[in-house]
Amino acid sequence: MTAIQGSVALVTGGQRGIGKALVEELLRRGAAKVYATARRPAPSADPRVEAVALDVTDPASVEALAARAGDVTLVVNNAGVLYPSGLLTGDLADIVATFETNVFGALRVARAFAPILAANGGGALVDMHSLLSWGAGAGAYGASKAALWSVTNSLRVELAPQGTQVVGVHLGFADTEMVAAIPTGKIAPALVAAAVADGVEKGDSEVLVDEASRRMKAALAGPVEGLTVAVGR
Repeated sequence: MTAIQGSVALVTGGQRGIGKALVEELLRRGAAKVYATARRPAPSADPRVEAVALDVTDPASVEALAARAGDVTLVVNNAGVLYPSGLLTGDLADIVATFETNVFGALRVARAFAPILAANGGGALVDMHSLLSWGAGAGAYGASKAALWSVTNSLRVELAPQGTQVVGVHLGFADTEMVAAIPTGKIAPALVAAAVADGVEKGDSEVLVDEASRRMKAALAGPVEGLTVAVGR
């Protein structure tokens, strides 16, 4: 388990949607400082929030942030993109961009901050997944989240010797700008953030935020046809 009280956190994509809710929840639970990143960050009125620029697809940007944020004890890989890209009919450039952000971007951050977490006592790494990590029919986005789930599980093994807690978070659709056009039930970002923080503090390796995620994980034991999710593209 990892204490949030007194921690120094980094939340990628931390200025809107789930990321913004995560920043607020971490502060509510006593985080001493939170680095909240965005490609074009806006300053925060809260002195505990340090707004910093980050493009997870740019190795130099990730390295610069790691050089600046050497006091971090909790990293949340939340930055992500959603392009309406089917694997056969979508623009291949959009598919590549999806993996660059959702998979390789998260891995870049993990690689850059692993030694920092080790130096600061182990801490925690949180990766934001989706029920679409297990579901078929969501094109490039679902495929990228499936890849990130696998990456997270391997990072858990590789980071265990340094005492870093690795948490994979799965949820359905949250009420954010990114999925505003998808007509489905959505969970409040604040509820997602609270579930994530609970998991970190309890020492969980996996957080299933909602019933939809729990049902989808259970479906993995059945035929692959049962994993299809209707998602508009």
